[in-house]
Amino acid sequence: MLNKFSKKFYLTGHAGKMECLLDLPDVPPKGIALVAHPHPLYGGTMENKVAQTLARTFVSLGYATARFNFRGVGESEGVHDNGVGEVDDMALMMAHMQEQYPGLPVALSGFSFGTFVQAKLQQRLIAEGRPAERLVLVGTAAGKWPMPEVPKDTILVHGELDDTITLQQVFDWARPQDLPVIVIPGADHFFHRKLGHIKNLVMQLWVRHN
Repeated sequence: MLNKFSKKFYLTGHAGKMECLLDLPDVPPKGIALVAHPHPLYGGTMENKVAQTLARTFVSLGYATARFNFRGVGESEGVHDNGVGEVDDMALMMAHMQEQYPGLPVALSGFSFGTFVQAKLQQRLIAEGRPAERLVLVGTAAGKWPMPEVPKDTILVHGELDDTITLQQVFDWARPQDLPVIVIPGADHFFHRKLGHIKNLVMQLWVRHN
């Protein structure tokens, strides 16, 4: 379902058509935000509630925010590529947004499988000498996917009762990096009835950081 504040558009990706959504603030954008949705083989889409929450959060922060359905989801063509092609597609989306909004900083955010995609993209951008401004990772896919290291200012949010990706798995990944993890008490993997905490936390931490 298309949100009332979302504009649908299409890009041609490496595997064909990409079905995309653009959410814009009421003021001239001060940044670009890209949102990555959870695992496509388990029902993940760009309309996922956590992905929507991240999009609304960045719009509230004044960012032009884009997301898209990964390969094989909705109207997006191609088949799931275990994160490899998905990172390439996210990079293509980033290039498109930078063409539309030149000179603006880029924020990367994702939920579950989407955290792996964004962390891998940031790893690539760092190697190229043009890292994204900051990452927001919700339900980080540690233990499920080979999560790379991420910058020290990454915002990590996880549910206390997540049984898809356990808190222990996230701690084991974050500990060697000395990364703080924000834990939402009582929250499951999908943050049922806890979505407001994600938006409030990210907005507070983003404004303080910037």
